[in-house]
Amino acid sequence: MFSGAKINSSLSPNSYLAKLKRPKTELLAKEVYNYLVRNNYSFKNKLNSTELYDSLISSKLSEPLSTSYYKTLKDLADKLKCELVSKGEVSTRFLDGIVLRHKNNTSYNTTRRHLNVLVNYLYDNGFPIHKSKLKTRKQEEVLHKPISDVSIVLELVKSYNNNLHICCLLTYGCLLRPHQEIRLIKWGDFSDDLSHIRLSGGRVKSKRNRVVPVPLYVRKQLVKGNNNDNIFSGSSKPYNRSYFSLVWKRFKRLYKEIDSDVTLYSFRHTGALEIFR
Repeated sequence: MFSGAKINSSLSPNSYLAKLKRPKTELLAKEVYNYLVRNNYSFKNKLNSTELYDSLISSKLSEPLSTSYYKTLKDLADKLKCELVSKGEVSTRFLDGIVLRHKNNTSYNTTRRHLNVLVNYLYDNGFPIHKSKLKTRKQEEVLHKPISDVSIVLELVKSYNNNLHICCLLTYGCLLRPHQEIRLIKWGDFSDDLSHIRLSGGRVKSKRNRVVPVPLYVRKQLVKGNNNDNIFSGSSKPYNRSYFSLVWKRFKRLYKEIDSDVTLYSFRHTGALEIFR
């Protein structure tokens, strides 16, 4: 500050003779005052809209987000950035257009929710943007129809694909969710005798640590491997998120006698009903 370097001034009052230092310092004080007035009373350089946008989005995406959620927000953020660079602003009409292109109510609501996360964050942190006024749409819930005879379905699944069979057993017998909790299980998550599964809060939907018992009929189908290996892929890297969805669809396509409303989650619901009874 004494030299003026903080405001990119080359005045440097201390480089002058003693009798000139005070008037040069007063001149520097005036320059500092004018600089602050021009720069919204801040020593930080004022960011333009694109720079401010990039800074806020970078901060938002640096939060602890799941891989899929990060990709979703990043994709939406890139669309907003293109509009900002092209038009100089992100209008409400443009925001609504991203959501309204979805005819399916579930997709509409999901996109609207994710977009609002970004827009609200930008708005709350001083970025000039208007919030969308689109409302949620009523969506039909997916019916996970309970399975009337689990043993028959499990036998059909076992004859088709062993991984799918183990997944269905764990969904039914341990009430774990197939696409995330079960798909990512490693042998190290089991106790030594395979009687329990321990999952940390970051790996379950409730965000709470879970310890679940493994029924004997499930344990009989398991052959313990290396602790660091995924129980399905046999390596440290699990299969992708859509793995069981795809295998299940192929199974249903082959066995037409399986009710169309029976899903992988039907095993979980059926297991919960059995416990309730």
